[in-house]
Amino acid sequence: MAGGGFATATANGVEFEAKITPIVIISCIMAATGGLMFGYDVGVSGGVTSMPDFLKKFFPVVHRKVEAGADKNSNYCKYDNQGLQLFTSSLYLAGLTATFFASYTTRTLGRRPTMLIAGVFFIIGVVLNAAAQDLAMLIAGRILLGCGVGFANQAVPLFLSEIAPTKIRGGLNILFQLNVTIGILFANLVNYGTAKIKGGWGWRLSLGLAGVPALLLTVGALLVTETPNSLVERGRLDEGKAVLRKIRGTDNVEPEFADLLEASRLAKEVKHPFRNLLQRRNRPQLVIAVALQIFQQCTGINAIMFYAPVLFSTLGFGNDAALYSAVVTGAVNVLSTVVSIYSVDKVGRRVLLLEAGVQMFFSQVVIAIILGIKVTDHSQNLSKGFAILVVVMICTYVAAFAWSWGPLGWLIPSETFPLETRSAGQSVTVCVNLLFTFIIAQAFLSMLCHFKFGIFIFFSSWVLVMSFFVMFLLPETKNIPIEEMTERVWKKHWFWARFMDDHHDDQVFASGHVNGKKSNGKSNGFDPSTRL
Repeated sequence: MAGGGFATATANGVEFEAKITPIVIISCIMAATGGLMFGYDVGVSGGVTSMPDFLKKFFPVVHRKVEAGADKNSNYCKYDNQGLQLFTSSLYLAGLTATFFASYTTRTLGRRPTMLIAGVFFIIGVVLNAAAQDLAMLIAGRILLGCGVGFANQAVPLFLSEIAPTKIRGGLNILFQLNVTIGILFANLVNYGTAKIKGGWGWRLSLGLAGVPALLLTVGALLVTETPNSLVERGRLDEGKAVLRKIRGTDNVEPEFADLLEASRLAKEVKHPFRNLLQRRNRPQLVIAVALQIFQQCTGINAIMFYAPVLFSTLGFGNDAALYSAVVTGAVNVLSTVVSIYSVDKVGRRVLLLEAGVQMFFSQVVIAIILGIKVTDHSQNLSKGFAILVVVMICTYVAAFAWSWGPLGWLIPSETFPLETRSAGQSVTVCVNLLFTFIIAQAFLSMLCHFKFGIFIFFSSWVLVMSFFVMFLLPETKNIPIEEMTERVWKKHWFWARFMDDHHDDQVFASGHVNGKKSNGKSNGFDPSTRL
């Protein structure tokens, strides 16, 4: 497909010429390594927290409970410890805070420097974690990693959406999520190897190898080109046009560049992007972005990914078997995300989300039934056949998530916000995601202790709710240029169209008015179909 030319139509009938150029592909691959780092952090914490040497050094109480076995402690409660949960979840709380600063740097410094800042945070965090002597040093490292996550998750999806041509925007954007899944698999494989190291330092190697994706992101941020959108937004017009020619592989970029200038002009008139997000005409994008992040976490996926080895060991698998099963689910995660890259721009976003809803609901209910019958507080009657069935069902569930809610939870918000509110919108998206990731990470082991097998019923109920949300309230956005979303998506939706009434567009921006003109819904800054 590389080098193949195509055109994308715009609202005013002008066609943008664009080729899929090697520089776009390479830039996207380099930028998406931010996902690799995020995925490694998610995957490594679960494996490390099931290693006896790590538990003995930092969480002796948990270590004693695990060693005592099911005779003295409930199978479901042996890992229930707030400190242990804080080790995992502190990263997401730090990421949540960092996102607010990342929104500012993304807008004022650009997407590329923001990715570079993320890389530096990651490297320092990795050093602290690998060399940790006590719990405080360990948590400090996780907090710095969290800051890196906040900056990377803010800049990378925006970078990918803005640099990719419309026809393959979905596939390229999902590179971020693919790298998250590769990071999780890489972490699971590393944990499987380091758990066998004698001498009690295997966990240091697990945490230290996070330096590989951290370096990749930092080097990648130095090598990639800044997006034309960001350059124009910061007044570097000639540079923006030169980059646009380079990434589109054609000299005929005037129509697209004119759209960029218009979008930038309108964006500059928005003095308070966060306040502007709350305006009526931006409500559909905001509601959908927030709902998708909440629902993405309420599928229960991160709970299973963070704690896969802990979960499998709770279900009666030995330590080796638990880590091995986590590697299997990690591999399924990667392969299924590849399916999403191939299909998202062909079958569309809604089809993937609805099909996955059915698959996730079914697999979680089956897991709950097996565990309810076979795994009690003090005995594990999980025969080999049932144990394999649990792993198969978890893989079925992970596969469904990986080609739907995983990548699309990031893709859909990044392609629906207009330029004037895009940085603020992405900020809110990342914040809500990290907030709910933190809540689930902090609560999961306690929920597992109290709900027992009912934890899977809890998550499957959420899957049912979110599937109905998609069915009735989520419009299809495949192959629609970002600047045309309002005209072709929101104004035609049975529910959201009411928020796009032209007379509401007259309500002023935070700056008062735009050029003193009354809105006609298209020519001024009050239509979210502002140009990319």
